Amino acid sequence: MGNEKSALSGLEIDEKAIEVTDFWLHHSASTSGANSQCLSVFISEPSLHSTANFGKPSPLERTAKNLMLHRHPCILKYISSWKKGSSYYLATEEAKPLAQVIGTQTTLQICIGLHSILRALMFLHENALASHNNLSSSSIYVTPEGSWKLGNLEFLCKFSEFNQAYLKKIKNFRYEKAITPEEDASSMISHVNPVSIDQFAFGVLTEDILRLKNSDDVPALLDFKEVCRQQLQNADPALRPSLHSILRHPFFTHDFINIHAFLMELPLKTEAEKEQFFLNLVPQLKSFPEKIVAEQLGRLLLSRLVLLDPTAQIKLLPYVLRPKTEEELQEETGLFSVSTFKSYLVPKLLQMFCVRDTSVRLLLLSHLNSYIYAFQMDELKSQILPELLVGIKDHDDQLVSITLRALADLVPILGAAAVIGGKRGKLFTDGRPNHNQTRVEIRSSKRNDEKIRKNIPVEEPLMDLPERPSPDGGEVGEDTPVIFVEEEGTWSDWDTQDASNVGANAMNNVEIIEEISVPLTSIPKIDRQLYTKKIPISDITELDIKHSKSQGIKEEVDFFTDMEPVIEKPRIVHIEEEKEKNVKSVFDFKGGSMQDDDDDGWGEDLNDWGGENTIDNVND
Repeated sequence: MGNEKSALSGLEIDEKAIEVTDFWLHHSASTSGANSQCLSVFISEPSLHSTANFGKPSPLERTAKNLMLHRHPCILKYISSWKKGSSYYLATEEAKPLAQVIGTQTTLQICIGLHSILRALMFLHENALASHNNLSSSSIYVTPEGSWKLGNLEFLCKFSEFNQAYLKKIKNFRYEKAITPEEDASSMISHVNPVSIDQFAFGVLTEDILRLKNSDDVPALLDFKEVCRQQLQNADPALRPSLHSILRHPFFTHDFINIHAFLMELPLKTEAEKEQFFLNLVPQLKSFPEKIVAEQLGRLLLSRLVLLDPTAQIKLLPYVLRPKTEEELQEETGLFSVSTFKSYLVPKLLQMFCVRDTSVRLLLLSHLNSYIYAFQMDELKSQILPELLVGIKDHDDQLVSITLRALADLVPILGAAAVIGGKRGKLFTDGRPNHNQTRVEIRSSKRNDEKIRKNIPVEEPLMDLPERPSPDGGEVGEDTPVIFVEEEGTWSDWDTQDASNVGANAMNNVEIIEEISVPLTSIPKIDRQLYTKKIPISDITELDIKHSKSQGIKEEVDFFTDMEPVIEKPRIVHIEEEKEKNVKSVFDFKGGSMQDDDDDGWGEDLNDWGGENTIDNVND
């Protein structure tokens, strides 16, 4: 059995008991740590009168032993047991006595619960070859998910050890209404069948809890109650129907019960059966109230076997893990509304995020953006976010990738400071062009034009430069003069333009050149060290999403400084109007002989045309 080494670490037991019986005190409890969970703890004290009269081992020790040996989905789950001083402790899954919740149970919930108890009894009879011997409402517990579990196995007995002496020993501790007529000392039946004892007790249990229920809630309810009263409680044990026949009654064969039973027995089904089941499951579930589906089937729909089934991943999970908003209530989207999802599925999902299983985590994260808003802020901060931060340090690249996407989904809700952590600064600037700075404009007021001509600094800026220079061939407005800026080391062939070309176009261009003359003193100087200054970046292996250090920035750095053009003082060509008498033409020979300093001019070429004779002909 158990000893003090089996005691759960970090166990906190509530002082007030939720149930007091002849054999033990039932307390709620919880464990702290990485895998915290809520439990039920049963404590047996030697001072209890019934325990002292029962003998050794005590009823709680017998219950712990039988729960540990007989594992079944419909039997209360054993966690641990130990002794501490003179007291004995048994820890099981969290559950409440049926008597405390039966008032809130619907007929359908009772139907599902009775179905579970019936399956637990059949397991004991057929697999464990033992009988319960004290079935009643006090031996049934209900988990937070709404599942009924059979407990109180202190009177369980193997068929091979069952006899009249054993029945006589436990008779005074059993539920009086569940004692069969054949156990009476005056009965003519000398041998008592242990299976018939459980059959009779199940009939009594069903009659007690279905007495006030409406016959319209579940099919064949009236007929089932009649079977339990007349047949299962028959004075002759030979006339009592078998539990198998009761399981086939219409009360237990409607669609909802069949779905529940299939999900409970999923490990026993073939791949073809599971594929056919999940293909048709969603339309069937939508025909039932969503609250009943969530409460009774929510835990089963999120079980590991369902999550890992290929057909369920495609045909079922997208509907289970996507709550319907108010706008989508009439649409064929999810199975549950947001309120129902929060009440019944969110607690289960919070537990599942604590499971360090790659396949489960990948499935949860792949649908996270569909149900992330169903969590409370504190749940996201204290439970979901820490688990995601563990996932980014895993060696599985796929898990790290999908975890980072999940963290991105958390940023709009929790903020980057909560998700990333550490000190943050403004490391980027907004490089979008301003609406009013998309073109280079020159203010064309007469006053500014006059100041520009006289090289007087203008008080307001002359040009609004865009943060990024326009590429060659960029469009400009019709009314906006085009400014050509000579950059250092670029277009050097402009320095050697033919003087004749300048002279030919000087009169046409002189006005434009004068208008764009910008004094050197009005242009800000650019620190070219900014071009080559590099910001140190941490090595990629040292980056940590929670502990990366942002570089302190005392003032905002303009990273687009290098894109500002370098505007040098333009060359201004001053062309003076020459008097007509000083202008000499090639064809004017009356003022003297033509001279040209250029050796490649017409001076030598004219000799080839006839020399002086040619000139004389012209003069004539």
